[in-house]
Amino acid sequence: MKIDLIAGARPNFMKIAPIIDAIKVEQSKGENIEYRLVHTGQHYDKNMSGSFFEQLEIPLPDVNLEAGSGTQAEQTAKIMMGYESLLKHESTDYCLVVGDVTSTMACSIVAKKMNIKVIHVEGGIRSWDLSMPEEINRMVTDSITDYFFTTSETANNNLMKNGIPEDRIFFVGNTMIDTLLKHRPNFKQPLIWDEVGLSKKNYIVMTLHRPANVDEEMILKELIDEIIDHSKDIPIIFPVHPRTVKKLESLGIFYPNLHLVEPLGYLEFNYLVERAKAVITDSGGITEETTVMNIPCMTLRDNTERPETIELGTNELLGVNPKAVGPAMGNLFSGTWKDGQIPHLWDGKAAERIINYLLYSL
Repeated sequence: MKIDLIAGARPNFMKIAPIIDAIKVEQSKGENIEYRLVHTGQHYDKNMSGSFFEQLEIPLPDVNLEAGSGTQAEQTAKIMMGYESLLKHESTDYCLVVGDVTSTMACSIVAKKMNIKVIHVEGGIRSWDLSMPEEINRMVTDSITDYFFTTSETANNNLMKNGIPEDRIFFVGNTMIDTLLKHRPNFKQPLIWDEVGLSKKNYIVMTLHRPANVDEEMILKELIDEIIDHSKDIPIIFPVHPRTVKKLESLGIFYPNLHLVEPLGYLEFNYLVERAKAVITDSGGITEETTVMNIPCMTLRDNTERPETIELGTNELLGVNPKAVGPAMGNLFSGTWKDGQIPHLWDGKAAERIINYLLYSL
């Protein structure tokens, strides 16, 4: 059995790393299973150096399609052309994609047209917001996927409502949590800890990157102002993209307890999250990690594709609404934040289940 493992951005590698570990375990038992790690080159990330792969024990990619930057259409075309060329040179039995980036959709389409079975890890999740490119990627990918490996019963139900037979859906858990639990003992204190004099449960971590929050200047300013106004002066650690830094500077946003830092490595960032009083974010993946680490989380989005982090976990959806920040911060500081639970099968063994299904059930 030959499997192509497709990754286009840093979180993809984190989701795929446990799958590689599980494949290696089966190889050591003599099972006939091989993989090829394909980096589409969709995202160039300066933090994705050799140390990234070394820290998280991820093998270097076997192939880099070097798609590079461009518009959505340009990237999709370059990834499809590169992957088609690779498959013509050396085919595979399965194309395994994860998540919802452009590479996920593009490689799925190429594989399917070349009669290669498509596997979608993290299939079935939905925000129901078609203004998000990721939602379109999810819907297109799931419409041509052969086998789905899901993170929640909600995802299973979404797929079945779309007419997918139950025997093609496998509820396995969350490979991103596999990576989190494996590396949790290795979390690494970042320099900002001593520079600011941080202490456990006495600071907030914030991440913002979605256009609705960072491209609309007045919304960005009002969000930051509301967060600072209700922060009780504890430090706010904001790993931030240089483009957003310039925007904050142009808006004249300077506060003594707002600390802008460069994007952090995985081990350093989660060291901060694990010890934080709370996280404020517009990311999806971070809400999964805060749920597992039992850290209060406020999501500045109008929707989420991970409802289990709200229904079971520590996450609350505030919307893109600065006025919702104050009441949420009030709950946080009054000690009335809800207790969270870890979703079923988020136990660090999702990748093991995936490979067992591939070898013995398909």
